[in-house]
Amino acid sequence: MSRMPALLATVALIALSGTPTLAADPTAATAATAAQARAPSSAAVRATYDRMDALSRSVFWASEQQADPTDAVAGVKLAQALRELGRYDQAAEAAQATLTIQPNNLDALLELGRAHIARGQAFYGVAPLEQARDLAPRDWRPYSLLGVAYEQVRRTDDARAAWNQALALSPDNPDVLTNAATAALTHGDAPGAETLLRRAVAQPTASAKVRQNLAMVLGLQGKMGEAEQILRRELPPEQAEQNLQWLRSRSTGGAAMSGGGAASPSSATDTARTWNSLQGG
Repeated sequence: MSRMPALLATVALIALSGTPTLAADPTAATAATAAQARAPSSAAVRATYDRMDALSRSVFWASEQQADPTDAVAGVKLAQALRELGRYDQAAEAAQATLTIQPNNLDALLELGRAHIARGQAFYGVAPLEQARDLAPRDWRPYSLLGVAYEQVRRTDDARAAWNQALALSPDNPDVLTNAATAALTHGDAPGAETLLRRAVAQPTASAKVRQNLAMVLGLQGKMGEAEQILRRELPPEQAEQNLQWLRSRSTGGAAMSGGGAASPSSATDTARTWNSLQGG
């Protein structure tokens, strides 16, 4: 039996926490039944929700998916929102539910790969990402994510080859460069990560997240002045200060990594958990 109704209930409960429950009200139950039978929302409504925060999107897309279980767009966007909320197991489930309906849905395959990578189980993401690669051999995204998945399962040569192919398809793509930089940092090569990220931020399409990642790797090497300048440009004061405090607490270890030696398992794990390794793809 699918767990998607339970997933919707969980998400909705969180969104409505602090409000009285109306589950026992027959009127509310009738309204809920009618809502479940409603038609999908218009394109304009969907576009509006796409600009909202992850929690709002998770509730909306869960409702859309329940209204039409064959709606692959809703399933993929629900998986994305849940992943952004850190609910990685549920994100993988939502993507897998979409693939049950459309086994060759490229976006669902990519999202399933992302969810498994994010939950630290990249081994299970390799197969769907390889399927996505075979379905769209000219698309850089499967290769970029495969690089992350291969890196997580310690297939370093395969990861490097995947990122090289992604860059061949999309030269100097800042998202691919950021993923490669993530791997370099977790291997203790902070200078190498810095080189890749400087190359990434030089691209016109580089996002604020890429620039924030450069600030992170600079701070981990003790280059706090430049890191602070970037963070204060890119983030609200409170968030910038939180990031700077995190960097100051780790800059000594980051400076030690700048010598090119291997990072300790604990420092690499800490960095990997803090870093968003799912750029682009």
